[in-house]
Amino acid sequence: STIRRRHTVSELHPDTELTRCHHQDGGGRQRITTRDADLAGLPLRRALPRRERRMIGAWCFLDHFGPLSVSPGGGMHVGPHPHIGLQTFSYLLEGELLHRDSLGSEQRIVPGQVNLMTAGRGISHSEHTPRDFGGALHGVQLWIALPEAQRHCAPSFQHIAEPPHWQDGSWALTLLAGESA
Repeated sequence: STIRRRHTVSELHPDTELTRCHHQDGGGRQRITTRDADLAGLPLRRALPRRERRMIGAWCFLDHFGPLSVSPGGGMHVGPHPHIGLQTFSYLLEGELLHRDSLGSEQRIVPGQVNLMTAGRGISHSEHTPRDFGGALHGVQLWIALPEAQRHCAPSFQHIAEPPHWQDGSWALTLLAGESA
């Protein structure tokens, strides 16, 4: 038998807690543990979905990979595969990844940048650690279920090289999605 280590969501990043949630029964807290998973040979921790918590808001998958050390030619190698009716939000803390898709997009992502792929009525994509990259690989990917009115929209890909950031007193803020103020 295989022993799998469980991680709490707060282990994904020491400053993050995703245990607050509102239940249909009026509220409360729920601790969400991750489970070890494998993505084309890359170990990751998956917080969503769980039998007891399929989604949090529109998030239907929450994956955390790394930190791990990869040699040139190693790392993540996920071949072309299709998606419909969702978005993927990718953010790196360390390393590099290369995104390619059926729209013709080819984009490297490095720490501090965001890749947002909207599958809509259908897209195929691949994700790879560039062959010439060696070093630490660490990141997260959120999968977002599109609302019914947008599930069949045209597919698209957006790379955000410099998300908005600002200083507010002792806080350094980076806006990764949506808008502020």
